Amino acid sequence: MLNGARVLVVDDEPNALRMLEILLRKFGCVVFSAPDGKTAMEIVREKPIDLVITDLNMPGMSGLELLATLRSENQTIPVIVVTAYGTVENAVAAMKLGAFDFIIRPLDVAQVEMIVRRALEVHRVLQENEFLRDEMNKGWGEFVGQCPAMQKIYELIRQAGPSKASIFIIGETGTGKELVARAIHTHSGRHGLFVAINCAAIPADILESELFGYVRGAFTGAHKDRVGKFELAHEGTLFLDEITEMNPSIQAKLLRVLQESRIDRLGSNQSIDIDIRIIAATNRAPLEAVQAGRLREDLYYRINVLGIQLPPLRERREDIPLLAHYFLEKYRQSLGGGSVKLSTEVTQALMGYAWPGNVRELENMMERAAVLSQGVEVGVRHLPQEILYTTFPVIVLSAVDNDDLDLEAGVATLEKTFLNKALAESAGNKAKAARILKISERTLWYKLKKYGLTAGNSE
Repeated sequence: MLNGARVLVVDDEPNALRMLEILLRKFGCVVFSAPDGKTAMEIVREKPIDLVITDLNMPGMSGLELLATLRSENQTIPVIVVTAYGTVENAVAAMKLGAFDFIIRPLDVAQVEMIVRRALEVHRVLQENEFLRDEMNKGWGEFVGQCPAMQKIYELIRQAGPSKASIFIIGETGTGKELVARAIHTHSGRHGLFVAINCAAIPADILESELFGYVRGAFTGAHKDRVGKFELAHEGTLFLDEITEMNPSIQAKLLRVLQESRIDRLGSNQSIDIDIRIIAATNRAPLEAVQAGRLREDLYYRINVLGIQLPPLRERREDIPLLAHYFLEKYRQSLGGGSVKLSTEVTQALMGYAWPGNVRELENMMERAAVLSQGVEVGVRHLPQEILYTTFPVIVLSAVDNDDLDLEAGVATLEKTFLNKALAESAGNKAKAARILKISERTLWYKLKKYGLTAGNSE
């Protein structure tokens, strides 16, 4: 992608410099120029340059010395050297020092464009290395579950992957929305990155700059140009988690991006073409968010070309033992332990729990069990007491030592368990939760505040 690429041309001959400037601007590049190597290094240290094209024979710091200085400062910017016909050996020497390629004068326009394009692609890959390492460290995990609802999800992923359609994933917190988005990207065949951003976790003014990027001087603190998530996801997938929390003004800009496949960095008047696929997600009911003004109606219909509804864990209970065993084995292996199994009582307790935190809560609980269990079996003593109060209160009491008997703490644990179960069954509706518990809404609000609980929050 040449459009908007920042190229620094270095040459002490004004006519030669001017010729390259004209050619590169014709390609769509943003061009900077320097008459010598020293000035070029000043520009590189101040601006985010994507490519350097330099003459070899210059007074002061030569092209070879410029290349050596760039490498000594660990600059990963690719360098193309320009040499005259008959002095190719000088260019070969430069390539041995780390130059990307060389261009021979007189210039061949097609050759110059090809070499510049390849060099910029290499630089793009180098820029993304750190991002890729972070993504690899996150791990992909695997889908686990054989219930009919999950089989439908698998089929939707296989069908949706190769298309370019925007996708809207709806599901409670912890149901695996990002995992589904990553799987769709994997099945898409797109060559770019999978880039995820949580719209609820970033303030509106910062979110806009994170998405669109900015140029130096766009606002106070913008000391250099920065690539946004849209550009980073070029030819890949951008996952917008909790999109209903996005500021309406940014939603309007997002709609324009979807319609035109172009973006403008903050502070810039130069548009950049992008090729991305948008996958959005929310833990809210989207039509209710539209009615409440949290989500633009036109944006909703634009991103909801294909909707995927993820079932909460309480609606796919037959998958709970499979998931529990998978997570338990995963964390036991990471701890260097051997295989371990779940006792019958633990399996029954897991099947009877409401799981307000869904699969994520189950994973955290199995990590805890993997750490605490030293033998070959996970027993009830390795689970939090609140989960056992729901299904096996007698087991809990029998497991408590006389020295640990604490009526107030036990009642508090039981109350929190009931509150979480009611919130989960009512999908966070406080009035409905109060009716389930057979208490007043005022009492419910008091107890939620007392224990620091909210819908979807379990302790």
